[in-house]
This record gives sequence, structure tokens and C-alpha cells, in this order.
Amino acid sequence: MSVSAARLLPLQAAHYPAVAAVYAEGIATGQATLTTEVPTWEAWDAAHLPHSRWVMEDESGVLGGWAALTPVSGRCVYCGVAEVSVYVAAARRGRGLGLELLKRLIQDSEAHGIWTLQAGILRENTPSLRLHERAGFRLVGIREKLGQLHGHWRDVCLLERRSPVVGA
Repeated sequence: MSVSAARLLPLQAAHYPAVAAVYAEGIATGQATLTTEVPTWEAWDAAHLPHSRWVMEDESGVLGGWAALTPVSGRCVYCGVAEVSVYVAAARRGRGLGLELLKRLIQDSEAHGIWTLQAGILRENTPSLRLHERAGFRLVGIREKLGQLHGHWRDVCLLERRSPVVGA
């Protein structure tokens, strides 16, 4: 799937089996998340903002990736801050899908009043770090030994992108 042959669609419940499969591929790498199990649709849906959820499909309907936002806090003072999740199917990586999904999330987040996007990326996940930097994120710092995965402490890079149009 190339970006030119793909289409962005709002992520719906019917997409979730394919979304979950791509998420499971990310989990299996040990580099994408500290999460070890794919949540149910109900848990995933409850954890993510109701807007700014996207999938990228090819012309035959095969899902190549997804992106969504999670609120960083339930406190109203942080209502304009969200965390980014972008996952691309293993067979589709390196083709620009992640960047297109991230660009759409940025555009959509600003339309919904989000002034800061953040991403927590495992230090070893250099492709994801580069992707976010290309989309205008900057490294804020490294949170050392933030969490464990399979008994090993992992460092997480905290990146953020401030909107030049919302909250400016």
C-alpha cells in the first residue's frame, strides 16, 4: 500500500478487529508500547477521545494503519492536551502511512481545540522518534525507567508538538 493508493477514513467499531491486529503487531515488537495485551473494543473506545480517530485502508479495504488520541488527564485545565497513538501494519511500514496518519491527527486535533500533542516513545523505537520529529514534535526529555516490559525497565522519550494556531 502506498500513500497515494490509500484512503483515510474515520475509525469505526467495525474497523476494530483490523486495528487490534495492527496493534498486536506493534505489541509483539517489544518497541511500540509497554502494553502487553490488546484491549477489547469497549476498553479501547472508552480510553480514546471520540474524535480524531483514523484508519488508512487500501483500495480493497485492507487496513494499513491507524491513529487516535487519548486524553492526558481528566482535569479540565488539560482538555487541550492529548497523547498520540500511531500504528502501521508491519507489511506497510516505511511507505509514509504513519506520517499521513499523524498529519491528519494534527489537523483534526487543532479543529477540536487541542493545543498540545504529546507522544511517549520507547527510547529504542528510532523509526517512531524520526516520524514524530518529521511531523514537528520535539524531544522534551527522557523519562528513565518509566515502566517495565517483561521484567526489564524501559526508558520513554517524551515528545510534544505545540499548535501554532490553537492556544497561540
